[in-house]
Amino acid sequence: MLAQNKTSALVDPISEIQQKSRPAAGNTNHESGRAIYNFYCYFCHGYSGNAQTLAATYLNPKPRNFTATVPDTLSREKMIDAVTNGRSGTAMKSFNHALTEEDIEAVVDFVRREFMVNKAENTRYHTVENGWPNHERYKPAFPFALGEIALDTPWESLNKQQQLGKRVFLESCVTCHDRAKVNDEGVVWELKAVSYPRNQYSHKESELSETIDATSQASPYAKHDQAPVFEDLSPSEKQGETLFQRNCAFCHAADGTGKNWIGSFLDSHPRNLTDADFMKTMTRAQLKNVIREGLPGTTMSAWKHVLKDDEIDSIIDYINRAFYPGVDNNTSN
Repeated sequence: MLAQNKTSALVDPISEIQQKSRPAAGNTNHESGRAIYNFYCYFCHGYSGNAQTLAATYLNPKPRNFTATVPDTLSREKMIDAVTNGRSGTAMKSFNHALTEEDIEAVVDFVRREFMVNKAENTRYHTVENGWPNHERYKPAFPFALGEIALDTPWESLNKQQQLGKRVFLESCVTCHDRAKVNDEGVVWELKAVSYPRNQYSHKESELSETIDATSQASPYAKHDQAPVFEDLSPSEKQGETLFQRNCAFCHAADGTGKNWIGSFLDSHPRNLTDADFMKTMTRAQLKNVIREGLPGTTMSAWKHVLKDDEIDSIIDYINRAFYPGVDNNTSN
């Protein structure tokens, strides 16, 4: 659901101005499907259904390119099932908790007609209505944004116009398009959720009833990036600490509260592992099953294909020590 929050902040699902400027698509149901697609699906599948998005470059397997899919090879029923139940082993999640059956049918029918049959462009993002007047002024940078020229191409290998485009891309486009296409991926970044923004800004600070840290000038989320410090962890707890901070802290926060920047914006919110009212009923067997299998309809995914059973056991040992000392004392009802 992080993508949902990000989408709604960037652009309305479908604006009245965009509707008026677009040729009639056929019927109300089609436009309802468009609005749903532009709110939930574009982040991975792209505004025009071709999966040409930044998010798609990080996913394996890649999101489906609907423009390259022949309708006869992918039935409507299979698409409805995919949206409803998700697809195991992929980034395609279930939307049955967010969309009604009618919504799912509408968005599937929209995708089939708009992209698979008509190969239409759908909604452009860089429009005047979305705050992009005269987008053509960035034209020299388009080959880099579209991946036609790799961003790490040596300057001396570029002609004068391409050098201008690279400078424009690095000055204006890189914020959203990231590094676009590169020849050398370089070192993989270490995954760590850092609680921004900083510089005396705090999102809904009054609602959080917390104050900005005057020393670091960080938002109130930053303190939750600090893991508890122990000097006497057992070997299993030590392994669990490493695994938790590398894998689980991204959503649950380094201190297990889920109150870091990422966790605060996920819907549903990650579980607060320090919440005694909840944790007092959580047994080791239940916790292990949740980590292995995930929780359908939430942001908690299954980790059984990433972590071995003994690694999950060590994470539970760490949770039992660091966040809620007492999991091992709980018994099933």
